[in-house]
Amino acid sequence: MSYHLPVMAQPCIDGLVTNPDGVYVDATFGGGGHSRLILDHLGAQGKLIGFDQDEDALANVPEDERFIFVQHNFRFLKRFLKLHRIREVDGIMADLGVSSHQLDVPERGFSFRFDAPLDMRMNQQQEETAATLLQRLTAEELQDILSRFGEVRNAKTLAEQLVAEQRVKPIQTIGEFLAVVDPLVRGNRARYLAQVFQALRIAVNDEMGALEDFLNQCLEVLKPGGRLVVLSYHSLEDRMVKHFLKTGNVEGVQEKDFYGNIDRPFKVLTKKAELPTEEEIERNSRARSAKLRVGERKA
Repeated sequence: MSYHLPVMAQPCIDGLVTNPDGVYVDATFGGGGHSRLILDHLGAQGKLIGFDQDEDALANVPEDERFIFVQHNFRFLKRFLKLHRIREVDGIMADLGVSSHQLDVPERGFSFRFDAPLDMRMNQQQEETAATLLQRLTAEELQDILSRFGEVRNAKTLAEQLVAEQRVKPIQTIGEFLAVVDPLVRGNRARYLAQVFQALRIAVNDEMGALEDFLNQCLEVLKPGGRLVVLSYHSLEDRMVKHFLKTGNVEGVQEKDFYGNIDRPFKVLTKKAELPTEEEIERNSRARSAKLRVGERKA
């Protein structure tokens, strides 16, 4: 299977692993690239739990007794750690990007490069696809998704046109979807379509809701001194991670204790997001928009 090279591999490992015999989580297992590197840095007593809701990721699970695979969304982090009798961990890593495998398999419906069912589900057991989502949304709801999650410039016009077309005949495939979208493209076609597809994908998979749930649980399961390492690829995710590391909540609201002291549960180790090198971007185009943030749980 074609899975991507792990993005910013060394900075991620350097930020994450502080105790070779500790317990770690790779919250976005995917092709297992980061997991294999984490395992390389763990001792015989170390343990790694990998989460991925995509059943295709099962093919990449390493044969290593230190590794446990959980086929579920990382928003259920705490529940499944508890199931495996793990109360707290030394570090958690998440790479929030879509895998090359998901983009390159036409029938998954993530890419506008192929004609295939308009699907976009990361968890193939989930009922709602991009096609069924479009069928139930009003023009106002779709405009909000396109604006918020894709920053699509003519979101209102596009949303109204898509809803009008749906009334005539439900849009089932990427080809049918592009037939409606293409006449409305503004600026660079590839960039515009990437924004539209990103917005739909985020909505289908409730990515922002899942990320919020995940981050809040990280705070509960990380040991004092434990690290949180997150790679994000668009401003919505990065803003949420930045706020969370700074304030302990995704809104970025500064909370104070009884004495008026600001509660900062993390020591932020990346004052500014760390970016990939030019050499890495040349070698791996997926790294281009990556931003790495690292925080250490305070005692």
